[in-house]
Amino acid sequence: MHQSDPTGLHRVQDDARVLPQAARRLDTRPELWPDEVRIRVERLNLDAASFRQLEQEYHGDGGAVRDAVLAIVADRGKMQNPVTGSGGMLIGTVEEVGPESPLGLEVGQRVATLVSLTLTPLVITDGLAGWDGRSEQVPCAGHAILFGRSIAAALPDDLPTGLSLAVMDVCGAPALTARVVEQYVARGRAPRVAVIGGGGKSGSLALAAARAAGGARLIGVVPTDREAAALEASGLADQVVVTDARDPIALRDAVTGAGGPADVTVVCVDVPGCEGGAVLATADGGTVVFFSMATSFSAAALGAEGVAADVTMLVGNGYVPGHAALALDLLRTNPGVRTLFEERLA
Repeated sequence: MHQSDPTGLHRVQDDARVLPQAARRLDTRPELWPDEVRIRVERLNLDAASFRQLEQEYHGDGGAVRDAVLAIVADRGKMQNPVTGSGGMLIGTVEEVGPESPLGLEVGQRVATLVSLTLTPLVITDGLAGWDGRSEQVPCAGHAILFGRSIAAALPDDLPTGLSLAVMDVCGAPALTARVVEQYVARGRAPRVAVIGGGGKSGSLALAAARAAGGARLIGVVPTDREAAALEASGLADQVVVTDARDPIALRDAVTGAGGPADVTVVCVDVPGCEGGAVLATADGGTVVFFSMATSFSAAALGAEGVAADVTMLVGNGYVPGHAALALDLLRTNPGVRTLFEERLA
């Protein structure tokens, strides 16, 4: 293909005509098409579902996890876990900007890419020598390519780099949660909101966003007493319950006992098998928002049908206009959110 396409179609090396996210292999050459931007990579942030899967597959062997990530990127020209299908995002410095790029970026800017690594051409040049394979954040040298329809945001000067990366990795969750809650409030009803995985990164931000948007009662669901204690101390939820979200009856009963069923249920866990419980924990006419890359959307749809649940199900696609600014503002203004993020990073 001699002309570039803003979706990145010109970088796809498959025989079939597919978009970069669905492609088997991407062209990673550093030379730019006119509407592209090249980033000098500083750090990757693997999405939680992908990192958990790799950690479990290699039994916590950090060296083996590191080798697996290197092999995936070398093979595919992008970071896309072949089991989960998910990737993450990255931060780095703008190295070159094509003359027709619409992204408004400048050479020398430090940015976070707000598009998935599953569609971002990526080359790693340092063998991930600075990463022990035991954390989601991956120090990294190399380059990445952004397309005309990619998204990136300048890193804020007032926050540590690792903290900014952790927030921007999940910034779609609070933005969509706020939008859904605001729609209920606009109709004259402050909704009950349950966040499954409320102690994690996306979950804690979703709780904070629901509160700011006018949620009436916030229920945080976590898997362990330790996470419950941390979430309770944060003050983000009106009630915190401990249960295994993979047990649909236990999850339904836990949310109901905490003041549910929920009008809005937000699923932020990074393990599969939580679809049925999320549906059962939601009131008729309610909304379930799935943010986890571990979600089986066929299981969610068929499961809801199987229990005659009249719920609207939304797929959180990671992009809502203004999502990065909203998430960073929640971190800055909510001590509970910041404490949970800092403890997680530590």
